[in-house]
Amino acid sequence: MELVTDQGYSIAEAARNPGIRRSVLGHWHKEQLEKQQNAFPGSGHQSFEAEELRRLRDEKRRLRLEREIIKKAMAFFARESG
Repeated sequence: MELVTDQGYSIAEAARNPGIRRSVLGHWHKEQLEKQQNAFPGSGHQSFEAEELRRLRDEKRRLRLEREIIKKAMAFFARESG
């Protein structure tokens, strides 16, 4: 990105040099302009929305497992008492 932002290369020129597709580099450049400091958060610095989505997916997975355990326990006790 420094080639584009600091050295004045066009996105196409910067993409050609390291072998990155122009559309990918253009996307990165646009994201950097829009988000500035948090343009590329990665897994260590996720946005609030990304972190919340990850947390909710984990919770959903845990609740499904709990539900399956309860269903199996109910079936077991139904057989034992019947």
